Amino acid sequence: MKEISYQSKSFFEDFGSAKDPHTHMILIATKPDIIKQVPLYLELKKRGHTVVLGHTGQHYDENLSGGMLKEFGVEPDFNLNVKGEMYEVVSQIIARLGFVIGELKKKGKIVIPYVHGDTTTAMAASNAAFCQGFSSVHVEAGIRTLTPRYAGKFEIRNSKFEKWNAKEWREYLMNPNNWERGSLEPYPEQFNTRASEAATGIHLAPVELDQIFLRDEGFPEDRIFVVGNSVSDATHDALKRAEKSDIFNKYPVLKDGNFVRFCIHRRENCISEKRFRAIFGAMKSLIEAKKTVLLISMFQTEAAIDRFGLRSEIDALKKLPNFVYSPVWPEYGDVIAAMNKASVCATDSGSMQEEMNVMGIPCVTLRFGSDRSESAMVGGNLIAPPVDADLIQSMIEFAWDNEEMKKAPKIYGENVSAKCIDAVEGILKKGDVFRTEEGRLRL
Repeated sequence: MKEISYQSKSFFEDFGSAKDPHTHMILIATKPDIIKQVPLYLELKKRGHTVVLGHTGQHYDENLSGGMLKEFGVEPDFNLNVKGEMYEVVSQIIARLGFVIGELKKKGKIVIPYVHGDTTTAMAASNAAFCQGFSSVHVEAGIRTLTPRYAGKFEIRNSKFEKWNAKEWREYLMNPNNWERGSLEPYPEQFNTRASEAATGIHLAPVELDQIFLRDEGFPEDRIFVVGNSVSDATHDALKRAEKSDIFNKYPVLKDGNFVRFCIHRRENCISEKRFRAIFGAMKSLIEAKKTVLLISMFQTEAAIDRFGLRSEIDALKKLPNFVYSPVWPEYGDVIAAMNKASVCATDSGSMQEEMNVMGIPCVTLRFGSDRSESAMVGGNLIAPPVDADLIQSMIEFAWDNEEMKKAPKIYGENVSAKCIDAVEGILKKGDVFRTEEGRLRL
């Protein structure tokens, strides 16, 4: 496997000779992976476990990976260096990670992969390990999309969005009975998280709602642990560093807050012209209304701007003093420092819905539903279906510095990484993560 790079030329000898029969393998691939997995990596190291940090290479540039790894002071022990289309990336991860795990297995190691959330890496890496007879620890297990029941006064097919009342909509979303299952969005993330679950031996669920999903799908209750979300650890740590951030020297207009942070990168939003134009139109109207707007632009955002002929409009908006247009910032401390000043965050991201809850910032989710619906059920998050610019704008304006939304209960826990490793160590005292039927039946 010449495509794989190793930090040490003696990688297999070094880890193969460790006294501990278990090799804990923390896998990262994307920016959210790094944010949420590195706290677990550091916790395992602190407790003296043999732990390997593996990068698949899915996010490889400085802004999405390199800068953050430097910030956290970690370096992967190996990188699979995957490239190409989605189907190529999936097959490369399975083949290359399967090789790495197989070589450690030959040296007598019991490999425990830690996969995160709903990434392509989570799905493919758990598959690779399962092929070698090892089950994964699924960090952020059980996240499933729920969609509000768009009915009655909240019908979205009649286009009479001016009748929507944002306050009533928020109250509607806070009732769990007003949501339904069945969405395949976000794509391919909802497939990834479900597929990962089948090869999982320990499910680390962020909230009780995720535990309910996992139980309903038939996963063994004694292997499901509600631990919170490790993004809470990362966010609190970044908040401690926020005063040292120089991001407001680069963007002084953000220093005093009173702005909305936009993030539009979800495939569904960026491929659909109707969806993207609705979101873009809301953002443009806010800018023209003299509201300060920060747009963090990613690859899919840029592709959509060009795909739908909006480049000239973006160039015109860039000339206005209340519009900050920027690529992704490489350091998490800068991201959190700025988001902590925001009046509202309008996003189609999953992790940002969690971060807003941790910091008490109102969130508006630019999707039809959410895989973090619990954040809307406690009142801190509004769903703004991407069908109408005026509707989206009204939701953002309602959420802007909304005191009731700021008071929403913090639901993602504290000291989450420690709770995750406690759960794993508890299982290892009884057996292994991969459980045979004899083990399950206690024969």
